[in-house]
Amino acid sequence: MPFKFDRLAIPEIVVITPEVFSDDRGFFAETYKYSDFAAFGIKERFVQDNYSCSVQGVLRGLHYQRHPKAQGKLVQVIFGEIFDVAVDIRKGSPTYGKWVEITLSAEKMQMLYIPAGFAHGFCVLSEKADVVYKTTEEYSPEHDTGIIWDDPKVGIHWPVKQPIVSVRDAGLPFL
Repeated sequence: MPFKFDRLAIPEIVVITPEVFSDDRGFFAETYKYSDFAAFGIKERFVQDNYSCSVQGVLRGLHYQRHPKAQGKLVQVIFGEIFDVAVDIRKGSPTYGKWVEITLSAEKMQMLYIPAGFAHGFCVLSEKADVVYKTTEEYSPEHDTGIIWDDPKVGIHWPVKQPIVSVRDAGLPFL
């Protein structure tokens, strides 16, 4: 299997490290293979790919889509470095309102799998970052929502004191 799967403190959130084949020409790595992911237990089919480019200090999130269009995500940085966060928003879950974080970078080539039922956000640590992610549902504006990035009840320790956020993200509600 060309992937290493590691569960985080909230076990539904998984860090995936691909096997990288390097030589003097560069490198090759598989970034997704359904059979390997399914063998680990990640059986969702991804239906949409997204690409985000942001400058240092930008904070995007915390975003999610409501049922029945809730999205799982597979997030990877292809240039730069981000501080990536997933927040459990599953009512009744023992980890409801808890969050996990990881620094993702193009250098490490790791991916983060975030199933439906979690809000997702990230802030850019490098001068610029290109982030690509797959989703298990297509974007649905009527189901799109989020949580304010600095919700004190969630208490994320963002590494940026004065992040650059969109007007929309600045107006998101509390959990």
